[in-house]
Amino acid sequence: EVLGQVPVSCLAEEISTPGEGQVRGLITIAGNPAISAPDAGKLQAALPQLDCLVCVDNWINETTANADVILPGQSPLEIPHFDDLIWNWALRNAGNYSPAIFPNEDRPQEWEVLLLLAGFCMGHGPGDLRAGDLDDLFFHGLVEALVQIPGFPLEGRDAQDIIAGSRSEGGPLRLLDFQIRSGPWGDHYGANSGGLTLADFEAAPHGIDKGALTPQLDRVLETASGKIELAPPYITDDLGRLRARLARDEPELVLVSRRHLRSNNSWMHNVPSLVTGKDRCTLLIHPADAERAGVSDGDRAAIRSEAGAVVAPVEVSDEMMPGVVSLPHGWGHDRPGTKVAVAQEHAGVNNNLLASGTMVDEISGNQVVNGIPVTVEPA
Repeated sequence: EVLGQVPVSCLAEEISTPGEGQVRGLITIAGNPAISAPDAGKLQAALPQLDCLVCVDNWINETTANADVILPGQSPLEIPHFDDLIWNWALRNAGNYSPAIFPNEDRPQEWEVLLLLAGFCMGHGPGDLRAGDLDDLFFHGLVEALVQIPGFPLEGRDAQDIIAGSRSEGGPLRLLDFQIRSGPWGDHYGANSGGLTLADFEAAPHGIDKGALTPQLDRVLETASGKIELAPPYITDDLGRLRARLARDEPELVLVSRRHLRSNNSWMHNVPSLVTGKDRCTLLIHPADAERAGVSDGDRAAIRSEAGAVVAPVEVSDEMMPGVVSLPHGWGHDRPGTKVAVAQEHAGVNNNLLASGTMVDEISGNQVVNGIPVTVEPA
């Protein structure tokens, strides 16, 4: 377990194994593990065995087709947007807020759905809670905890004053406003004159740019050595196993996955404009490997591993490294019970059916999804 997360490599086994302490209920949030999880065939067989599967999703796809309840959220165009996660890779202190293009007041927003689900998991009944009450509870607790953390910009401030001075509407906008105001460029709730609030971004449709980032490593690095520790003992202790693997016989062909500009995991394949043109779910193979396997460009080839087999059209390419073949990630929309008609017309094959559950990284417990030994032959 890492940061409260466990590897998906054991999910199918945890569901299908009887007895106490096993996974009997599952909540997915805009995810499609029936396609995207390694050794996907086992998970596809395990999902119907759950006592309860709740899916927060806008599609009836390969995973949600097994759900007891599907709770649709609003689309990206129906909610406000502020880049947050992606700014972890930014080179400048900048931000941009966009209001909802097509606001929809007729359905609950996804954050409200998630809060109510959290309340249900805590044992409350459907009529016991309001999303707004849970949101207030979370926000108040967050502020009260953060003002006690040494070095936090609002350290020592009265939490109730901060809460009272926050935006009146709850949900993500209040959290975003708090994040901006308590950040290095924020107004610190009145303590930093001229500092930013969410209102400043709302008034700047093209965003706000505060210039280039400044080095912070000496301030944020808190390791005992004062260095970035890239080789902790639990990794270096495993090098003996790695050296032993270097002496093994290499397979003739290994499979790697790939991504495409007009595809993101499995969820863009039901949009007509994103699946037009030639078939993108192809087996990329080097000319020498294609000749050895007896396949040509446009042929259909059978790709087999110890976990399973799929059939895909061949695309011969000298851009591939000899000994390596590639199938794209996120396809395989041919399972019954779904309602993704466009995706079914361009079903493709699921490369994760070839990822064996026995190939696991021993340190993290994660399954190997690239470098899978395979054979290729005419279908």
